[in-house]
Amino acid sequence: MARQLEEQIAGRFPVGQRLRVLDVGMGQGTQALRLARAGHQVTGVEKDPKMLDAAREALAAEPEGIRARVRLFESDGRDTGVHFLPGSFDVVLCHGVLMYVELPDALLAGLARMLAPGGLLSLLVRNGDALAMRAGIAGDWAGALGAFDSDSYTNRLGLDVRADRLSALTGTLAGIGAPLHAWYGVRVFTDTASDEAEIPSDVDALLAVEERAGRTDPYRQVAALLHLCGVRG
Repeated sequence: MARQLEEQIAGRFPVGQRLRVLDVGMGQGTQALRLARAGHQVTGVEKDPKMLDAAREALAAEPEGIRARVRLFESDGRDTGVHFLPGSFDVVLCHGVLMYVELPDALLAGLARMLAPGGLLSLLVRNGDALAMRAGIAGDWAGALGAFDSDSYTNRLGLDVRADRLSALTGTLAGIGAPLHAWYGVRVFTDTASDEAEIPSDVDALLAVEERAGRTDPYRQVAALLHLCGVRG
């Protein structure tokens, strides 16, 4: 996904431009720190105090120049209008958040308002059109059958959460003034891998296959996750 985001940023903004980035639901700050290391000004928002502490700890280990480019806030992302003026950011990330939001349209509309004209909105969501894949590959036929007509699933943390469908999000993005510009699949072949699995010796080949599949039909259509990129009009 990081490569996909880099591709979109490189194709939309001049080389060397220092971008204003908002990362909503930043978790432990992986993407936020990566973008700060690339020279961008990053504002990270996270509601989980443990995740926020982990992000602060990771940031504290960075050189002073990188630390100066990062601001961190405790928030669930739904009050961005309180903290920031409309059009304050060139790039807004919302990765792995929508599955925890029952009615995400208001959140997405608020994030779109944060974008300057021509700004990039990057979303990572669970693919509702592929919910049967994990259960089916595991041989859970009852679970797979039920997933065809469902938008909910149980994630690896044991939480009941929701998925999004490409067609619905395409309409939502158009409605909030940030129509879909590009989309990718994420975790086409590796969704069933254990979180504790060791990194394989041929990881470069694995990443190359995943990256190719993530931009190629029909593979990307059954990816576990979808990476959608909208552009503010």
